[in-house]
Parts: sequence; C-alpha cells; structure tokens
Amino acid sequence: MSVLRADSRKTRQGYPLARRAARFRIPRVFPLLFALTAGILADPASPANAAPQYGAKAVAVAASKEGAPYARGATGPKRFDCSGLMIYSFRKAGRQLPRTAEQQYEQTSHVSRSDRALGDLVFFPKGSTVEHVGIYAGHDKIWHAPRPGTRVRLERIWSGNVRYGRAG
Repeated sequence: MSVLRADSRKTRQGYPLARRAARFRIPRVFPLLFALTAGILADPASPANAAPQYGAKAVAVAASKEGAPYARGATGPKRFDCSGLMIYSFRKAGRQLPRTAEQQYEQTSHVSRSDRALGDLVFFPKGSTVEHVGIYAGHDKIWHAPRPGTRVRLERIWSGNVRYGRAG
C-alpha cells in the first residue's frame, strides 16, 4: 500500500511525479555528440585521415541547426542555404570559408573518399561547377540545407559523383 501512495503523491508544483519526469527531453544534438565522442574514443582515426578538431565542432554546429528553413543566400543563424550553413558552422568552429559552394571547393584541400573524415565538406558537382555542399557526418551521411521549401537535415549521400574537401 505504501508503494501505491508513493506513486500517487504529488510534487510541490502539483504535478504527478511520472508526468513531471516525462517532461524532460534530451535535445536531439546530445545523442549525436555522444555518438561522435564514443566513436572517436572507441576507434581513433589514423593520423593520416584524422579529422581536425574544428571539423567535429562544425558538424555539431550544423546538427544544432536541424530544422532551420532553407533561404537562398542566407548564412544564419535562423535560415540557411547550403553554403551558408557551411560558413556558419565553420565560423563557430573557428574557421573561415568563402561564400559559395564553388569557392569553398576551390579553397579546400581535396581528399579522396577513402581519406574523408568527420567535418570534411562534401561537394556535388554539376558539369564543370559545384552545385551543392554539405558537411560529412560519418556513415555516408551529411548535414545540409537541401533546397527551397526544405529544412536543414541529416541525409544519406545520394550520389556517387561527389568530391571531398578539408577546410584548412
């Protein structure tokens, strides 16, 4: 009987204990940060393809903007286009990038698919130009601002025709 009384008691604020505990939610970025940290500690990358520390920070910043609406030419903090999300994320991580995806590709050190690392930029070429950019989040996924009418999201890389670049 005492167990039933303990469960039905109310807190000082007047909320049932179970309802009060259910109100607490872990922000969506925390599981990502935990996974990134656990992955780094459990299986450290070799020095040749280890991501710079600012790359992981840039990924975390991009992830924190999940759901922000796409807006052409926007560089944050509430709206982004694809290259604007990269500018914002890397600026918060301590690196500067130029404005467009094409300029960002030109400024990065190009790396192969086998050498890509967390925080590398993923470029999607169209003809002789670069049409789109995202930030590599591991497991063949990128954070990006896809196109008008969409929001910042994590998505599997959908094309085999991509290029990788590391901000310096």
